[in-house]
Amino acid sequence: MVGRGLAVPAHVGDDLVEQRILEAYASAGPRAVVTGWAALRLHGGGFFDGLARDGRTRLPVPVAANGERLGSRDGRLAVRLTVPADEVVTIHGMRCAIPERALFDEMRRIGHVPEMAVAVGAACAAQLTSLRRMELYRSTRRWYRDVRVIARALEMSVEDCRSPQEDRFRMIWEYHAGWGRPLRNRSVLDLDGRLVAVPDLLDPARGVVGEYAGADHRDIDRHESDIAREAALRGVGLEYVEVVGRDLSHPDRVAQRMREAASRAGVLPRRWQLGPPTSPTLDEILDARAPSSDAQWLPPGPDPSHFTSLDGR
Repeated sequence: MVGRGLAVPAHVGDDLVEQRILEAYASAGPRAVVTGWAALRLHGGGFFDGLARDGRTRLPVPVAANGERLGSRDGRLAVRLTVPADEVVTIHGMRCAIPERALFDEMRRIGHVPEMAVAVGAACAAQLTSLRRMELYRSTRRWYRDVRVIARALEMSVEDCRSPQEDRFRMIWEYHAGWGRPLRNRSVLDLDGRLVAVPDLLDPARGVVGEYAGADHRDIDRHESDIAREAALRGVGLEYVEVVGRDLSHPDRVAQRMREAASRAGVLPRRWQLGPPTSPTLDEILDARAPSSDAQWLPPGPDPSHFTSLDGR
């Protein structure tokens, strides 16, 4: 039973995050609004998986009461917020905050500025919003609580990292090691214009690239490809720093590895050049999706066939 007069079939579990969101919303009332990470998930943000940083602890589904007499319960967090009508869209029958408002609420939930910036990057990686759109949203909601904290996080954010872990590596690179903002996912060419690689991070002045190796890199074919990629980058005069998930908890260790790579790179002849910047930009992609009017663009949510409605259909 998920609410008065509402139930799901006994065989339906809650392992699917969209099912958890649906059940949390079901008994919330007609004015309630799904927000935060849950709304971002429904908008198509795959990195918003409803789990805490440890990858195991489930986060409650944040639902803005919006005037309803709504209480928190197992799996649902009732948020005492009002989401205005112009910040609400409907996805698969659920009232959800638009991406900018959902991300704003998620950042407020997180509270830690660097991790707030990682959330911004995850939303941008999913092409839900952009830094320009978030800056505009923030500047036109100056009366909202925590606006100043959000501003600091946006200053730390980038929109072209491909995963939260890659973005956390970028934070160590930029802030802990003090190397400044690296180029992200920029193509490296040899002197004849042939593609060498597209590294996660690149400091062109120091001649160092950085790569985050996730779980998918453990596959033997992918590992062989990574070895060849590293050799190709060194062959044109770039030194290589690879980190895995455990390294991100030890920024001093990563920074020392970076310094060692920079010292090695200093004696290598440069046989590479930068490829052109990524095109189109994220804003150009989002602008192309937007209708000609000022109406809010609604990106596709998850396939509704993947979760079960409350009457079992």
